[in-house]
Parts: sequence; structure tokens; C-alpha cells
Amino acid sequence: MTDTTFTTLGVAEPILRALAAENYTIPTPIQTKAIPALLSGRDLLGIAQTGTGKTAAFGIPLLQKLSIGHVPPRQREAKSLILAPTRELAVQIEQSLRTYGRFLNLKMAVILGGVSQHSQINATKNGVDILVATPGRLLDLVNQRQINLGNVSTFIVDEADRMLDMGFIRDVRKIVAMLPRDRQSMLFSATMPDDIVKLVGDMLKTPERIEVAPQGRTADRVTQTLYYVPTMQKRQLLMHLLKNEAMNRVIVFTRTKHGANKVAEHLLKNGVSSDAIHGNKSQNARQRALDMFRSGKIRALVATDIAARGIDIDDISHVVNFELPNEPESYVHRIGRTARAGAGGSAISFCDGSERAYLRDIERLTRLKIDVVAHDLPDLTPDQIKAQAETRPPHGHRHGNGGHGKPNGKPGGHNPHAPAKRNGSRPHWKRGGDKKRDAAA
Repeated sequence: MTDTTFTTLGVAEPILRALAAENYTIPTPIQTKAIPALLSGRDLLGIAQTGTGKTAAFGIPLLQKLSIGHVPPRQREAKSLILAPTRELAVQIEQSLRTYGRFLNLKMAVILGGVSQHSQINATKNGVDILVATPGRLLDLVNQRQINLGNVSTFIVDEADRMLDMGFIRDVRKIVAMLPRDRQSMLFSATMPDDIVKLVGDMLKTPERIEVAPQGRTADRVTQTLYYVPTMQKRQLLMHLLKNEAMNRVIVFTRTKHGANKVAEHLLKNGVSSDAIHGNKSQNARQRALDMFRSGKIRALVATDIAARGIDIDDISHVVNFELPNEPESYVHRIGRTARAGAGGSAISFCDGSERAYLRDIERLTRLKIDVVAHDLPDLTPDQIKAQAETRPPHGHRHGNGGHGKPNGKPGGHNPHAPAKRNGSRPHWKRGGDKKRDAAA
């Protein structure tokens, strides 16, 4: 249907006007499929990666549904609820809905951890039509009787597999149990692990299933290249690449918070404007870094995977995987930060000897052999080779599994000394209170 427009999908005039002001004229494939189904009242299961237009796919029908015969919410009431795994994603969903609903008289609020709850309580005390929330802070405020979920008519879970990765699925289930049974529900996920399949069965009623890209497929417009480079030369290679002025808005991904800080400091010391964003930063600091990156005041944003699905900024020229992720799905989401809104983009990955297994997992998932590019950095000195050999292998394997050096020599090998898991989502020694988990988001 090449002639499909938001008008032919049945979108109301005030929303059409807001979309036109943002130059949104042609719906994406997921929007083309989802909007009619949701306007008809169906539940929906959307299997789609970031950058496919999901927010508008669920946001436009939600705004239209709430605006028809609008009845103002009562005190502390939320008429609709959207759950997001990270603070950045929650903020961006709310900002997008405000943009699409700018000509509608709807009340919206976003609540998340990492900042004082007082302003959030004030924002919701007179009731809201749309509440966007991270799970931990939402449960805090519900338990304090500051928010009532008893009249939620539309419920949306975005990035459900990321919820699972971050240990939020138990919180999501608690929230689902608080909602009215008579509601419209939607769940979006890039992948469908078993726990998410079970959540779909508990949460949705005969849903419309929409899958816009095969699981693990990377963005078609992203040019992907790979450099084999020793760890101790990665910073040198990054600086060499940044001499290219075409790399004007770059996200650099590291595996750890400490690594992100170190890379950002190195870039600043060498004259590249940059900042780091990760879970140890306050929400205000994270938002400030995003705003500076979005406005072009800094050239490079150094991030952990907390940002892999939480940054929706157009015109990101390059993504650099300074360290390959230990979860291959994270690679797909990282490089999906570029080539958005119809544009092209480039993803550059660095791989040292200890990361070869990660690379194999990524290429197996994406079914793509990444093109290898040779660099012209000098060979390591004997002292550097010795130091490299003494460097510990990467950490961060999921669910307490061991890394390299385990029986199968791959990340994620069985660790006989790791404590047992509970409920399949995260190892129990990493489970904490709702506030602690939400602060990490």
C-alpha cells in the first residue's frame, strides 16, 4: 500500500495537524498495521526493533481514543498507563505524545526513579489521562496511595524484553494484577524469550500480532565495519577515526560504567567534546548530557547499554562499539541508534582477542558477516604485548555465568560456583528493592 497516509488510516484531524507540523506524512510499516487494529479496540503484540516508529504506532491511537468524548480524570487517577524500562525511554515517550497530542486537551505525566518524587506526586495529584512510568517508582507511588490504577482503560508495555533483562518482569506482573480486567493492552518487544511469551498470555486477549522485521535483523541502512584492535590501542584508534569530520554526532558504547567515564575523559582531554551517560549518573545529569548531545553542544556521547534503547535522536552519524556487548541482542539495539527516520548511518566495532566469541554470537544472530577493515596503527611494543597478556578478560556475563576460560571457551559458559537463579529473570544475588532497581534504570 504505497499510497497509505495517516489520513487513510483514520487518524483524527487534530493529530494529523500535529504530525504535519513535524513533517510526518508517510506512516512506517508498523504504524500502517498497528493504528487500524488499535483504533478498532484490539489488543496488540508488536515484535519490532527500536527505530521502527513504535511510539507513534501505539501513541496515535491512544491519543485519539482518549480525546473522543473526553472525561477528565479524577484525583490521583491514571486513565492509561505506559511502562518503559529506562528513564530516558520514558521521558522520550512522554515528549513524543505531547508532540502528537499538542492540539488535544489531555493531561500527561512521567514518573521515574533517580529524582525526587515530590514533583511527580504534584503532577499526578489531579489525575492524568496518560501516565508514562518506570516500574519501580510507579510501584512506590501506588503503595503510597499517590496513584490509583483501578480505572486504567489502556495499558502498554514497551521494550518488554529489556524489562526482562533489567529484572523488572516481576514488577510488571504486580502492576498487571492491579489493573482492571476490562482494558485494551499492548506489548512491544524486539525478541520473544519464554518469560515474555508467558507475559503475553497473561496480559493480552486474542491479540493482533504484528512483526515488522525478523528477530535479530539489523537496520538495512546501517553500514557496519569491524576493526580487530588490541584493547590498549582502542582509544588511539577512536581518536584516529574522529579526525574524520563526517563523524559529527557519535555514540560510543562501552560495557561498563567505569569504562564509559574513562573513554569520555580521554576524549575531552584530546579536544573532543563529550559526556558519559550510565546508571550511576543522576537523572538530571543524564538528561543534561542527552540535551547537549541532541543540540550539538557535544560531539560524542559515551554510553553503556542502558542507552541502547533509550536514545531517540535523529542524525546520529555513527555508532562506535568501543567494546562489543556480551549479549548479541544489544548489538542490534546499539546500532539502531543510527539510520533513523529514513536516514543512513554507520556502525563501527572494535574487537580484541578476548571478544571474538562475542563477535561470533553477534554474527550468528544477525546472520551477517561484518566487513573487516585494517587499521594502520603501529604494532604493539614487547612491553605492551606483555601488559595485554596480563589484562583480565571482559566481565559482565548475564545470569552469573562465567566468561572466557570456561569449559566451552565462550562467554556465558556455566560457572559451577555461581549461586542459583530464581524465577529465571536474574540471579537472586542481584535482586534488590524496587527503589534500587529503578535507580539503575
